[in-house]
Amino acid sequence: MSKEQATRATAERSTRETTVRVEVAVGTGRAEVDTTVPFLDHMMVTFARYAGLDLVLHARGDLRHHLIEDVALTLGAAMARATPATAARFGDRTMAMDEALVQAVLDVGGRPYYEGPIPSTLYEHFMRSFCDAASCTLHLQVLRGEDRHHIVEAAFKALGLAYREALADSGAVFSTKGAVSMEEK
Repeated sequence: MSKEQATRATAERSTRETTVRVEVAVGTGRAEVDTTVPFLDHMMVTFARYAGLDLVLHARGDLRHHLIEDVALTLGAAMARATPATAARFGDRTMAMDEALVQAVLDVGGRPYYEGPIPSTLYEHFMRSFCDAASCTLHLQVLRGEDRHHIVEAAFKALGLAYREALADSGAVFSTKGAVSMEEK
């Protein structure tokens, strides 16, 4: 697989409740996002910018909860496919936003796990769903903060920067196991 193929992916999810399409590529941080949920759009653009990803994301759904969850699942699936075998794998970034301070510690090595919380049930669920679909481990630590918007946005910025670090090409498979492959049937 070429390096370009390993750092670019598309994922689609369609249910009776939602339709989501995501294209993601390691790039310059350009984003075209339309989910009908303004704050979710803002967080997806923020994530793409800080992660250095080119992102095209279009989604429609019946309820805000369903839409946010299915965007997380679809984006996570695309991120799992876009992660090259020679990714540096680990990222650790702390982000300040006004009074909020949030740390994101990430491992894109194929093991889904999430530990939070952040003070929003919708975006807490987003993070958990994203990690399950992306097969990544994410620990989000809210070090301080009062404004929920600032905390959630700092979490997405820290996650983006951690992803930028984790997706950097290490030149080799960064695991004592070597490259892992699994076939789904």
